[in-house]
Amino acid sequence: MSLPSYRPTPSPLFLAVSLSLAATAHAAPQATTLDAVQVTAADASAQAREALKRVPGASNVIDVAKADSRLSSSADVLAFQPGISAQSPGNEGTKVSIRGSGINRGPGAHASGIAVSLDGLPLTGPGGTPYELLEPLWLSRVEVLRGANGFERGALALGGAIDYVSRSGRDSAGVQLHYEAGSRGYQKRGISWGGVSGDVDYFLAYTDSEFDGYQRHARGDGKGAMANIGWQVTPDLQTRFFVRYRETNHETPGRLTREQIRNDPRAANPANLAIDARRPQPGSTWIGNMTTLQIDEDSSLQAGLVYHKYPMDLGESLYRQQLDYADLNATLDYRQRHTLFGRDSETTVGLRVAHDLDANVRESLRFASNGYAAGTRTRDFRHLGTNSTLHIGNNLAVNDRLRVQTGLALINTRSDVQVTWPTSGGRLRDHDWDYAPRLGFTWQHSAQTQWFGNLSRSVEAPHPWSMIWGSNQFFGAGNGPSTGRQSTPVAMQNQTATTLELGARGEAALGRWELTGYYAHVNHELLSVELQPVPNLFVAENNASPTVHRGIEAGLDSTLWQGAPGRLSLRQAYTFSDFRYRHDTRFGSNRLPGLPQHSYQAELRFDHASGLYAALNTEYASRIAVDYANSYWADSHVIFGSRIGYDAPGGRWQAWAEMRNIGDRHYAATVTPGYDDAGKDVARSTPGEGRGVYAGVRWRFD
Repeated sequence: MSLPSYRPTPSPLFLAVSLSLAATAHAAPQATTLDAVQVTAADASAQAREALKRVPGASNVIDVAKADSRLSSSADVLAFQPGISAQSPGNEGTKVSIRGSGINRGPGAHASGIAVSLDGLPLTGPGGTPYELLEPLWLSRVEVLRGANGFERGALALGGAIDYVSRSGRDSAGVQLHYEAGSRGYQKRGISWGGVSGDVDYFLAYTDSEFDGYQRHARGDGKGAMANIGWQVTPDLQTRFFVRYRETNHETPGRLTREQIRNDPRAANPANLAIDARRPQPGSTWIGNMTTLQIDEDSSLQAGLVYHKYPMDLGESLYRQQLDYADLNATLDYRQRHTLFGRDSETTVGLRVAHDLDANVRESLRFASNGYAAGTRTRDFRHLGTNSTLHIGNNLAVNDRLRVQTGLALINTRSDVQVTWPTSGGRLRDHDWDYAPRLGFTWQHSAQTQWFGNLSRSVEAPHPWSMIWGSNQFFGAGNGPSTGRQSTPVAMQNQTATTLELGARGEAALGRWELTGYYAHVNHELLSVELQPVPNLFVAENNASPTVHRGIEAGLDSTLWQGAPGRLSLRQAYTFSDFRYRHDTRFGSNRLPGLPQHSYQAELRFDHASGLYAALNTEYASRIAVDYANSYWADSHVIFGSRIGYDAPGGRWQAWAEMRNIGDRHYAATVTPGYDDAGKDVARSTPGEGRGVYAGVRWRFD
């Protein structure tokens, strides 16, 4: 549906802000003295894990504060988790996929298919999810709601929701110093200070990092600071402010062929070297607030608002792209416990809004070309969007064992896309409504075992930028340096999917376990493909013919032996992923490229009562299709690693050392697919990290 004229307006945001201010204004203005409460990160993670057991579907809780290995990127944070694929291309641009979300999106780009939040505030905007603010040392834990299970947080994406939760003064008190270093020039330094003073808690942190990278031309660095300040205004009213700022810069070594990965994985793509490809992000700013009002014993209102500015200055092709990006995002959630049909019940109503304030791009030549000097202007374009989701849900206790969850979400998407210079080939202004119902259950079969399941519909709007990059309309001859560049945006449809999920979790003699299966029929899947390689890189995204996503996700954390000297444990995560076309006219039932069908990670660990520990780990991934025709495949791989360390009693300090990829196995970590390579070995893969040794230490001072 198109409107005569439209520019996205943040009108839903005004509702969220107004209600938030109203809640604050009506709170009782009384002075209150609270008893000191000590909360640890482990306590918070345990509480989050218990809360997610009420969700009728699969989830993960990752205690980042207890990490005792290298924390360079989200790939390190999300390791050893069933249902999550997280692979690094050698920098912070980790490719994260859940149930095939963003299956073929290249690493280092804005991610798609998962609704990502920082402390409950939306990070994902209409244009996707930037990554530079996801500094692991600033995190207390990560909560992952896979698939449709992010519904009550307004997350309707196929992959679900990820919430990165910051450390606070209540779980990270005192001054803490952190240092880790290792192979190929890797260093990370961090300092933080947290505590509680009366009704206020605070946590401030600074980190910087640098690395030379595994491939040639892969050097990078980053630095930034954050603050998390909470104020218990009254016993019923709490407000919390968040500030993050970070700068990153890294060279882009490019993708390699299978033959290169087998024989010379540290090479850079010659085209990337020739143009000195790099990705500077000169400074991303994040300023947000989350305010919670406990209206009475059974109801609460929570409102959040965040401003996010994240300019980029990209030099990854023959063209320089200067991007002015800024979002204004908001959430509003109301919860009430009550009786329904004589049964205990909880109803939630929420609003989640992601709105582009700026999404303007200035494009120019990086090098002299066809008689035009470097710096010559080639195009200006903008791609604004607003995604608003209103959701209502109910969780009903049918009896002591069975709970039923129902819900319905309405999503309103708006976009305003136009190439504005040298001429406009047309302005695309779309306004669309869609819906996503959900029905789920949890059944407590016994004190140790819970069954769960859900049937849901997911909705993902196309990114406004893809309406330009997926266009088949170009400036023709006579348009000077703009000749051959996309001139006119094209309309795209929402990706939708109907998914059935069934699973169980619990405790048994073998340990804490989880097993989940899902089957999703996807329509208009948003798939990307590399049509032209570097130096004139061109990756397009369009709607596909019907596809199916199905898989199995299994996790098991076991205590193999427990005694006076210590504990021997084993954690395992297995993910089976089968993503295919459904009778496509060109590719039949071919597998979608970009991810392995089988993935397995495991770690065997011994913890001594003194605080010493040692661990061995492994990772297996099956081969990966590198094009939609399935004419060529990246190799499977098995790698091993080891780690030793010491946790001082009382948690005062910690030291560790690890070796990764002990056998120096050569393998592809990520794949950016092509259309049909006709059996040729094309440069589409980024190599996984080779053998590396890393060590770290952390001190805490009260």
